[in-house]
Amino acid sequence: MSQTHAEIDTNPAKKKKFSTHPTPDRVYYIISGFILTLILVAVSYPLIYVLSASFSSGNAVSSGQVLLWPVDFSLEGYEAVFKNKDIVRAYGNTFLYTVLGTTVNVCVVMTCAYALSRPGLKGRNFFMFLFTFTMFFSGGLIPFYILMKDLHLINTIWAMVLPGALSVYNMIIARTFIQSSIPGELIEATSIDGCSDARFFFSFVLPLSKAVIAVITLFAAVGHWNAYFNALMYLNDRSLYPLQIILREILIMNQVDVSMIMDPELQVANAQAAAVLKYSLIVVATVPILSVYPFIQKYFVKGVMIGSLKG
Repeated sequence: MSQTHAEIDTNPAKKKKFSTHPTPDRVYYIISGFILTLILVAVSYPLIYVLSASFSSGNAVSSGQVLLWPVDFSLEGYEAVFKNKDIVRAYGNTFLYTVLGTTVNVCVVMTCAYALSRPGLKGRNFFMFLFTFTMFFSGGLIPFYILMKDLHLINTIWAMVLPGALSVYNMIIARTFIQSSIPGELIEATSIDGCSDARFFFSFVLPLSKAVIAVITLFAAVGHWNAYFNALMYLNDRSLYPLQIILREILIMNQVDVSMIMDPELQVANAQAAAVLKYSLIVVATVPILSVYPFIQKYFVKGVMIGSLKG
């Protein structure tokens, strides 16, 4: 009987026969791969369509000829984007708001997260309760507008920077990251050597928190780059408008100056001008953020996972 079992176990034909049957893991991987492929196609096609439409003529876009590849290759949309003074100025404003707002966000979040990560901070739980409370409840839009008006922030660049300077969600991620990644023994050792909290923060905490800083920077930069509601509520001067407000006018309000289109054929129909302009402007508004992401991708998953799961 033992010899028969040995023959069965060592028979290559039998092993090959058993390996042909799909295992539950293999079925799972096949189904998951198929579903993820469908999701990839569903997400990728609109991006490809927008890019192709931005390099196509207005007539081709309006008539629905663009499906996957550019039709009647043209750069009129991009020429119109960069010839329009409002768009160029709004592009510069958006860069300013993004750089300044992201810097303020990262500084405020990291300093607050470090303070709340120290177990010796008196009233730490109370402060955490106050911060967490603001995630669920707020004073409302009208009181916030009155506050902005009393602070003389209406129609200034600070209306795009200071509101939301502290993201409680990002602060909790950074706080958890610091607690789980920086050992308390290191703090005790440096304090014995006479290291102050400020020096420890700049010399140890920040260099060891590159991953979570990259995540916070990406979150803040994307938020400021796409922000339009604050500009819609608090900015009256058109020279201070960010790019998203101009994009909103083209996409929703259909306010297009046809004189900035050089091709006479595109001046015939305002709809054609709006079509080619809006896709070109979407590409111009999206490329900077897409260009930054690959450089911080290696920190992104690490920072989010450690900051959200540990501790």
